[in-house]
Amino acid sequence: MTLNKIEQNIALVVDDDPDSLTMVSSALEESGMTVIVARDGQTAIDLVGRIDPDVILMDALMPHMDGFEACRRLKQQPHSTNAPIVFMTGLTEADDVVRGLTAGGVDYITKPVVVDELIARIGIHIVNSKLIQSARDALDVSGRSLLAFDRRGRLVWGSKKALAAFQATNPEYEKLREWLMTCASKPVSQLSPLLMNGIEFLYVGLSSSDEILVKFKQPSHETSEQILARLLSLTSRESEVLYWLTMGKTNRDISTILGLSPRTVNKHLEQIFQKMGVDNRTSAAVAADRILHSPH
Repeated sequence: MTLNKIEQNIALVVDDDPDSLTMVSSALEESGMTVIVARDGQTAIDLVGRIDPDVILMDALMPHMDGFEACRRLKQQPHSTNAPIVFMTGLTEADDVVRGLTAGGVDYITKPVVVDELIARIGIHIVNSKLIQSARDALDVSGRSLLAFDRRGRLVWGSKKALAAFQATNPEYEKLREWLMTCASKPVSQLSPLLMNGIEFLYVGLSSSDEILVKFKQPSHETSEQILARLLSLTSRESEVLYWLTMGKTNRDISTILGLSPRTVNKHLEQIFQKMGVDNRTSAAVAADRILHSPH
């Protein structure tokens, strides 16, 4: 069986404490999850822009950017991850719990972490998140990929294809906000589509909760290697090596296919692991496979 068929949940663990990072990562890996790690908030944001995790475990106290701020940014454009964010921290005051939930977290676990409790809670949040996302994915399958904005022009939710397309536009927010305000005030028949970076956005109508609904027309497709290179900031050769890794090929196979020495393949893999925030080929392959099977 090739790695393309392996279905695993991906957890992003964000913590500047090496001991805590190692303990939580090991426990999650033993439970069958693929783990990506980040030592600070900005690295976590960069990784989420490349890899779509199923859950994010976030330490609250970190240098430069604390977990609360990282969470806020991950729940806003241009990141806007659907992954549930669970805080795990030594802060125990009620105000800290409120800060975490207000920032966009779904749960708050105090340290020292009880591993069995952590895994149980993560499982519940992943299931709930996937149920919501499945309903939104159904929109993609039916050809009705949607984005929903509030009356201030802020993105509320979207199906995977719509979110990916929106992020790819590098949107001009002021222009978008003006168009959305026009959408909310005029009949559909009087509105023109919005074109940003080759993607056409069309107003659908208002939802029952007064959200402005928008659908889009997708741009042309890229090759798998081009997708990996773009989303993971890889060189063209690194993306080729990673692509064949997702196909279940060994280093020797890859060296033969690409006409490289095994040592060169190893060097490329070292750079790939570093850019992806993983430490082994299985984690790299699973994360890359997730990217290739997600909307872009």
